[in-house]
Amino acid sequence: MAKSEEEIRAEIKAYIDRNGGPYSSWYVGIAADARERLFNNHGVDEKNDFWIYQTCSSSDIARNVEAYFVNELSTDGGTGGGGDDTDKVYAYKKNSHTNP
Repeated sequence: MAKSEEEIRAEIKAYIDRNGGPYSSWYVGIAADARERLFNNHGVDEKNDFWIYQTCSSSDIARNVEAYFVNELSTDGGTGGGGDDTDKVYAYKKNSHTNP
């Protein structure tokens, strides 16, 4: 069974809170392929960096979760991207080797 929007927000927020730093030191985005975005586009180190992603039941829910983090918690990232197949929300702690 798919997780609710609230469950996904809570799990990502708890992960960020556990792994430290202000919310502004984290990037939150959406993607159809979160692993591609994290490790190839953003340059996140899979073994050594802090990162998480969750699959949502729709692109609308993914966008809502992203907007919560970017607009309400002031993480880095932008809203409004992706297509109809964009159902993953990802977050990573920014580092000197990540983009951004």
